[in-house]
Amino acid sequence: MKTPNTLVRQRCYNHASREAVARCPECQRFFCRECVSEHDDRLLCAACLSKLAKPSFSKRFYLTGLLKVIPVMLGFLCLWWFFYLVGQILLAIPAEFHEGALW
Repeated sequence: MKTPNTLVRQRCYNHASREAVARCPECQRFFCRECVSEHDDRLLCAACLSKLAKPSFSKRFYLTGLLKVIPVMLGFLCLWWFFYLVGQILLAIPAEFHEGALW
């Protein structure tokens, strides 16, 4: 009958001379104190921690990019509408006003 791999008998995956103090829940390897870091109440190895820290390009990334463009487009639309209204007001002014006949 095989004995189970207990933490007492395990050695660090990176440092063979050190005994293991934790097992990474992601890769299931054993590590010493210097090789693990706490993240979200779990002890993870550096490799798994870097995998979790990398931003993944997903629909959320594209949605945030789109949300940044929408205010700019609305700003240009409001600016265009403002100048359109100013132009309409200038067109509505009678020609006599431009000739200086009113003053």
